[in-house]
Amino acid sequence: MSEVTSALLAGTIALALILHLAWLARRSRDRKAASLAADQAAIRIVIADAANVSDGTAGVITWEGSWNGRRVQVRTIVDTLATRKLPTRWLSVSITEKVAVPAVFDMMMRPGSPTTFSNFDHLDHTLPKAPGFPAEAVLRTDRRGTRFPQGIISTHLELFSEGRAKELLITPNGVRVVWLLAEAERARYGVFRQAAFGGGAIDPALIERLLTSLSNLRDASNKNEQQAA
Repeated sequence: MSEVTSALLAGTIALALILHLAWLARRSRDRKAASLAADQAAIRIVIADAANVSDGTAGVITWEGSWNGRRVQVRTIVDTLATRKLPTRWLSVSITEKVAVPAVFDMMMRPGSPTTFSNFDHLDHTLPKAPGFPAEAVLRTDRRGTRFPQGIISTHLELFSEGRAKELLITPNGVRVVWLLAEAERARYGVFRQAAFGGGAIDPALIERLLTSLSNLRDASNKNEQQAA
């Protein structure tokens, strides 16, 4: 084979590779755009005025809007921390309205490794659990000696009986629950190191359910404080 022919062949192979990589990148962008559009459509079934207010943080998409007259936030988080066996996609749902609690109350299920969605690991004080809390739950706060209405909180934990609710956060500025949407497909991630979440679509009924549970908890906490006063 002549040098000219070899050079042409090498050039053809290089061009084919470049075109293939460009096609893969374009397909990945198209998939991400389609997934984002589907998520937004699902969220707007429940939160009609939901607006994408994401700040560009990798793997995090944030929507804000109103539900039943209350300000709410929905966020999807792709957690790719190296300490996890597989990347995980979380759904964070919040009501960002005032709550009558004196400090941060954070309940994390099975805490064993850092997370990208929570400051739980930075809270210094562990709380004793009242009856009614899951055995796998750990409670923490940012203020030593703070008392919370654990009797009321424990009656609003039905979401945590299914094994997919990960965190309940209550602060003076709102309440939040974090839910496991999906783990990355093992085969694809193992071979290509790509986090594909089959079956991780957002269900509007789930968002409605999470918001209803948070709303009930917030109302009960505020009512308890008013009665105590």
